[in-house]
Amino acid sequence: MPTVNEIINIGFKNHQDGHLDDAENAYNEALKLDCENAEVYNLMGVLKLQQGEVETAVEWVEKAIKINPCEYFYETLFQACIRNEQYQKIADCEKIVLKNYPKSFSLMFNLALAFKNLKKNLKSIEFYDRALKINPASYQAWFNLAHVYSVEAQCKNAVSALKICKKLRPDDRDTDYFLSIALMRAKDYNKGLKLFETRLCRETAIALQNKTYPNLAAREKLWQGENIKDKTIFVYYEAGYGDVIMFARYLPLLKKRCKKIIFYPQKPLIPLFEESGLGVDELIEGFIPERDLDFDVHAPLLSLPYLLGLKDNEVFEASEGYLKASEKLTQEYKEKYFNNDQLKIGIKWQGNTYYDTDRVIPTEAFIPLLEVEGTKFYSFQTFEGSEELKKLEKYDITDIGAELIDFGQTAAALENLDLVICNDTSLAHLAGAMGKPCIVLLPYEVNWRWHEDLSKCDWYDSVKLFRQKKAGDWSSVFEEVKNILNTSL
Repeated sequence: MPTVNEIINIGFKNHQDGHLDDAENAYNEALKLDCENAEVYNLMGVLKLQQGEVETAVEWVEKAIKINPCEYFYETLFQACIRNEQYQKIADCEKIVLKNYPKSFSLMFNLALAFKNLKKNLKSIEFYDRALKINPASYQAWFNLAHVYSVEAQCKNAVSALKICKKLRPDDRDTDYFLSIALMRAKDYNKGLKLFETRLCRETAIALQNKTYPNLAAREKLWQGENIKDKTIFVYYEAGYGDVIMFARYLPLLKKRCKKIIFYPQKPLIPLFEESGLGVDELIEGFIPERDLDFDVHAPLLSLPYLLGLKDNEVFEASEGYLKASEKLTQEYKEKYFNNDQLKIGIKWQGNTYYDTDRVIPTEAFIPLLEVEGTKFYSFQTFEGSEELKKLEKYDITDIGAELIDFGQTAAALENLDLVICNDTSLAHLAGAMGKPCIVLLPYEVNWRWHEDLSKCDWYDSVKLFRQKKAGDWSSVFEEVKNILNTSL
């Protein structure tokens, strides 16, 4: 009869060869002979992790640790917990790990990762620091630490951490991009804009135009900032609606540098830009055959501040109310919806959730504002998220978002408001670009463009920023806004 060790070796060999069922049978046979064998319990945990049975894996490894609490078994446990998003279970091991394994990079790193996911960022920073003292050459630890610094608005520390990442991986595109974001968050646009050229959406936009207009939009015809006084430039959108509205401020500056601008925004933005002008000579709506189009150079919209050579606060400059609403349509909306003497407030709680859900505000969070006397509220929520309005059906809210098809209509409706209160979404950019008073409600993790100091919005004079005091807490934000409404009435 084979010994326990011989059976374990058979199981381990099958395990290594990928014969997981045979390995599991051997491990179970070994446990029948030695039910206190911690190594086998751990091997079963590893095996279950490979089979995708993560909860079972955690249970097996916990049995191993109960018998023999060793560093390797904790490493397996943490890997299983991360796969199962059981971050609190990792955090609960903090004292044991600090006492017994203070020199383990893996355990310190995973504790930092757990606290990061639990939104306990200061603890996360502490453990990334501990991990980096053990292994200062860990790119992943520096990269993750930079992110946590950014969330905590420690911009200089985030930049420093990403600069170390760049030394560790000099040619890494992701490092360049995230360093650009950190630099711009810290308002160092002189350095940040150059690195921002590594962004993925830029490459996607360029590749799309190159495919659509292979002769006109070849890469050698990308504008590099050279003199184009007598040339026609083709500028095209990238990223979301809010980004295009925000960066459209540079089109009048570009017009001073070139003969003609051909601009291709997303279709819903066409009526808005037709009304506003911005120095654009020709707006493209949809596909135009290459034979019917003529330009000398081309550039994606978000590259304009870099290509124009803007420095420091020049990046924020724009004529007040650089986007305009149709006077005729504005009057039509006034007569239909806004002909009252109350404080007219537009609200929106959700943008595109494909990239980010932290910016979504629960509709119920608006209730304290809806109860302020002398106010009249209008929902500007369109498409995704509009179904949430039914949660507020007991309140007198006009659902104007239901008929807003494009941004020309949205601008005309918005022109009739006294105030906009919304999440970080395209409506906030539109209000700011039109010079309309707007309160933007920000999650704890703030987008780079709002910077570290939220007491002033650098991009729009009419916009005020309010941030969560802790992750997920909207109540304190709305309490601040409610006080403002009560004061203004």
